[in-house]
Amino acid sequence: MIKLENISKTFAVKDRTVEAVKNVSIEINDGEIYGIIGFSGAGKSTLVRCINLLEHPTSGKVFVGGKELTALSEGELRKVRRKIGMIFQQFNLMASRNVERNIALPLENTGMSKEQIKTRVKELLDYVGLSDKGKSYPSQLSGGQKQRVAIARALANKPDVLLCDEATSALDPQTTRSILELLVKLNRELGITIVVITHEMAVIKKICGRVAVMEHGEVVEEGDVFTVFANPQKQITKDFISTTSNLSEIYNLVEENSLVTQLEKGEVLVKIHYRKAEVSEPLISTITAKFGITFNILFSDCEIIGNSPLGGTVGIMSGEKTEDALRYLREKDILVEVIKDARAS
Repeated sequence: MIKLENISKTFAVKDRTVEAVKNVSIEINDGEIYGIIGFSGAGKSTLVRCINLLEHPTSGKVFVGGKELTALSEGELRKVRRKIGMIFQQFNLMASRNVERNIALPLENTGMSKEQIKTRVKELLDYVGLSDKGKSYPSQLSGGQKQRVAIARALANKPDVLLCDEATSALDPQTTRSILELLVKLNRELGITIVVITHEMAVIKKICGRVAVMEHGEVVEEGDVFTVFANPQKQITKDFISTTSNLSEIYNLVEENSLVTQLEKGEVLVKIHYRKAEVSEPLISTITAKFGITFNILFSDCEIIGNSPLGGTVGIMSGEKTEDALRYLREKDILVEVIKDARAS
């Protein structure tokens, strides 16, 4: 559905040139929810704005639905843009228009009659769960309701693609969840290809099938969400993981010589991390029974992504066959890190 070939975008800022996007090539399949994640300044918002040519690339080609947008005239581009919806962090609603008129805006000057527009707006209000808010103004709505209006407006022309630029960043966690559920619903029911731009890894893990990680204008890592986050290759990806996982807290506890990390003779402080999909074996129960060891769990952080567990556990192991148990875990493709070892003391 979307193909970017060697996209670069530079800006002239005073006496220097800023490379916001550097030679990015990605392909996004029809009907998928694709995430682009990066910290502030990574170039992700500039990249997504190149998809609908709100920002014209300095070089490279953009294809949407098989058409090369970078080769179209302004008139042709306006027609194609009608099939590319977009929602933003700050909603971008017109304060002087009520909800109905905000949603109707993209339908004006399209040849539709007032009655047809009215019918379409009602359909969209019902779809996003705001059938009773049509006469309200943006100032009378909550943040979540404003974003639902923005989504309805983006859906007005029945787009094939929906671009979401930090669409949940201004929302509280509960409202974020409801908006993400709405995006999944319209992807599933309407078949719309969705591109999600965010700095929040939780958003990517919640709804995306594949992800690209951006840093300094470049895509440094890409793949299905489970593989990228279970086996991060780049430090930037590891940094994102640490923002949503409490497993890395063990290093701070060790440095502080916390009581929970102090070992008795023969004990080992370990961190185990799942990095393979479809891990169904009860690993800790298995090694305690199989090797006669004890495993005292200090804390864990595990969630299900794509029906597979992602995360791990930190604990203290002891027993004569501890090394056999560690070897067994590694043979199961579990990442095992020995953080402290008191077996030789």
